[in-house]
Amino acid sequence: MTTTLPDPTSIAGVTLASSAAARVAAIAAKQNRPAVLRLAVEGGGCSGFQYKFEMGGEAEADDLVTETDGVRLLVDAMSLDLIAGATVEYIESLGGAAFRVTNPQAASGCGCGASFSV
Repeated sequence: MTTTLPDPTSIAGVTLASSAAARVAAIAAKQNRPAVLRLAVEGGGCSGFQYKFEMGGEAEADDLVTETDGVRLLVDAMSLDLIAGATVEYIESLGGAAFRVTNPQAASGCGCGASFSV
């Protein structure tokens, strides 16, 4: 059974920002795939944990799901403890473009923003 995340403004909610939803939708349209982004946390990286993004796929039984502008964000229940309250954005700058997670659970992170510790 798939569970919907609580309201994104709640403490446990994970928010998919409009900027990230627009980028996922654009990629999905080019690849002729569903507009779905999976966010997971894995061990490793410079700081202990790292974010892992995947495009597409179906929700698993333990996934929590939120939707922004028709784009679904899937987060497995184990990862949710480490990213509760986080916001996923898509940032474009002189240094490049990437998905960025603003995570209130992170005590520190590496310079690239791909890994963190709690």
